[in-house]
Amino acid sequence: MQPLRQFKAKSVSIPAANIDTDQIIPARFLKVTIKEGLGQHLFSDWRYTSDGQPNPNFVLNQALAEGAQILLAGDNFGCGSSREHAPWALVDYGFRAIVSTSFADIFRNNATKNGLLPIVVSAEVHQDLSQQVGAEWSVDLESCVLRDANGNETPFAIDPFSRTCLLRGQDELDFILSHQTEIKNFERKAS
Repeated sequence: MQPLRQFKAKSVSIPAANIDTDQIIPARFLKVTIKEGLGQHLFSDWRYTSDGQPNPNFVLNQALAEGAQILLAGDNFGCGSSREHAPWALVDYGFRAIVSTSFADIFRNNATKNGLLPIVVSAEVHQDLSQQVGAEWSVDLESCVLRDANGNETPFAIDPFSRTCLLRGQDELDFILSHQTEIKNFERKAS
């Protein structure tokens, strides 16, 4: 995982509420256990027509979305079944942060464990951001602030452990392994 501290990136919006994990990555793509390549299946049933061609009406197939790393999503993003493949697909596509008014708990936890920052904002801020889609926004995880294209700053909350892991570019196992010396010293003293 790459560290996530501060970055500036283009935004894109999929404003539908209650986008579930099966819409993010359909179940037929869950047979893999590697993260690479899942981005091509992100929102597959919306991105592609029945004959496998890109749907020109879907936002990720439009020039506006090219290079976007911040997704402005509708309320209750990531609801449905627990599948780590959903954040894997979003990260593999190139997203580093998702902004919404709320996230399903399981999705939020899976996202932070896989290098994807879920940012919760108020409905009012969400509405303001929806008027700036396509513009560059800044995400500052060090100070927990989202800056929009107009320079407005919105603080956001994240649990301290997830924040630490994202800042370091570590998952939970990497975090534990980074404390091997302390663990060995503890075990030596305890035996």
